[in-house]
Amino acid sequence: MRRLMRTLLAVSLLAFVASSVAADASVKASRKPMPPRWVRHVRNYRGGLSGTVRISLAPAVIRAQAANLRVTRRLSSRSFASPSGLVNVQANTDTFPKLPQDETSVAVSTRDPLTAVAASNDYINGGLWIGTTHDGGKTWSSQFLASRLAQTGDFCTGGDPSVVYSARDRAFYASQLCFFRIHPESAVAVFGSKDGGNTWTGARYSSQVISNVSFDAGGNLVINGSVFYDKELLAVDNNPSSPHYGRLWITYVKFHLQPTGFSDYCPAQFAYTDNVDPDKNGDLRDTLWTNRSLMPDNPGDNGVGRSANQDAMPVVDNQGGLDVSFSSEDCNTALDRQLLFRRVLPNGDRSGVRRIDHEHQWKDNPDLGDVLAPKIARIPLSPSMAFNPKTGALEYVVMNNVNSATSGADISYAESFDYGGTWSDLRPVSVDGSGNPAPQDQFFPWIAAAPNGVTNIIWFDNRNDSGNQLIETFGVSTADTTDFTGFRNLSTASWDPNNSFFTSGAFFGDYNGLAVGPGVSYPVWTDGRNSPGSPLGDTDIFTIPN
Repeated sequence: MRRLMRTLLAVSLLAFVASSVAADASVKASRKPMPPRWVRHVRNYRGGLSGTVRISLAPAVIRAQAANLRVTRRLSSRSFASPSGLVNVQANTDTFPKLPQDETSVAVSTRDPLTAVAASNDYINGGLWIGTTHDGGKTWSSQFLASRLAQTGDFCTGGDPSVVYSARDRAFYASQLCFFRIHPESAVAVFGSKDGGNTWTGARYSSQVISNVSFDAGGNLVINGSVFYDKELLAVDNNPSSPHYGRLWITYVKFHLQPTGFSDYCPAQFAYTDNVDPDKNGDLRDTLWTNRSLMPDNPGDNGVGRSANQDAMPVVDNQGGLDVSFSSEDCNTALDRQLLFRRVLPNGDRSGVRRIDHEHQWKDNPDLGDVLAPKIARIPLSPSMAFNPKTGALEYVVMNNVNSATSGADISYAESFDYGGTWSDLRPVSVDGSGNPAPQDQFFPWIAAAPNGVTNIIWFDNRNDSGNQLIETFGVSTADTTDFTGFRNLSTASWDPNNSFFTSGAFFGDYNGLAVGPGVSYPVWTDGRNSPGSPLGDTDIFTIPN
């Protein structure tokens, strides 16, 4: 009897323990970890963080990266010719099944103008596609750069590409973000290539410009989840007479986020280094960066005003100053209130903030999600700026909705001949043959000034589609910035953005790229002409060979 009682007691205890473990597991399973604040920001607010960051949460992107697809490489780039003889080249390598590449940047070597490097977002590994040409853009080789968090070694989601060429270092440099969907870590990384873009720094050896991760006195990892770094762009001082010849600059936007995801301030920032890879061993982790604010923090603010910025565009002038255009954009909507400028002087002082747009000459897209219907994707302001080495002008282009009722979104141009102290009136770039604003929408401009002073601009254009949806790439080269009627259509085919990006058509980047050198021009843009449509909506990277 006692044996039976002991047996029953043991069984009861085991059953109790099992039920307790099951209940505890059920409780733990129900306690899902809170998503990072940046994820809550994207879910709760239509604007603020850039499109590259936002679209990383799309289910199709997550599935594509989880599939770990293999790349099917082609032996050469594909060319597409029109009856007029115009040739377009698809620069990127396709995958099977197709996956998008979008949002382009490009730089040309000052030593060999036939060598250039382009970069874009890539949805194979969540980092960058890198394309390299040594024959003026006729053929391109492809490789992929992932991003990795320096403090932990974990691979992260990247994107927001930027590429420059350093004349002093004889090197290409590329940058991208580093962030996670389920963790709050955030950083900006820089990679380098010393052999004309053929090989690149591995993710493990990249240089970390800034992050929200540190270690305490006990060696424990500390993460400031209230900070997220967004929209980084590179610039380099290639002026031999400059006091900072060879200095590598980078701008970015620091979002400060409340627990709900609301951003109380999001100011433009900048950083610089005078020595990438000090010991010259290919490991960039010993690069030291100086980080400073272009605009101030403002804790507890409402996400509007002086400390609410986006689109910080860096350019180095002939005195070694860093010229930065940026928008006064609310931290939680896509509302841009003003177009602004600030210069970092060669001695490190910052000038006062100047306004680029004049009253009643510029207007933001009234849609707070930056939608230009009937196109589905978010289409932001996307300003661009260049320094003209011959005229000494800062040249600026931006999408403008001031005439949206009659001509849709246009591209406008302004210039400054006193290092951003004063700016000209805005005037239209995307015009018809008579110089009037072209019909339908134009957006995603990029500007570059050639060594001979010729101004080059490219943009996306809907003018040839009465439905305002099909996209072509247009461009203009002119020595007279009062006359942009010499434009031309750079595309051999149009494409439908609503058939891009997996099932949604919701993203094809936030900007295009353009680089020019002696006798060469590299317009590089996102193009969906080969998209099979949903559920494998695709975009590729296209250019025109020299």
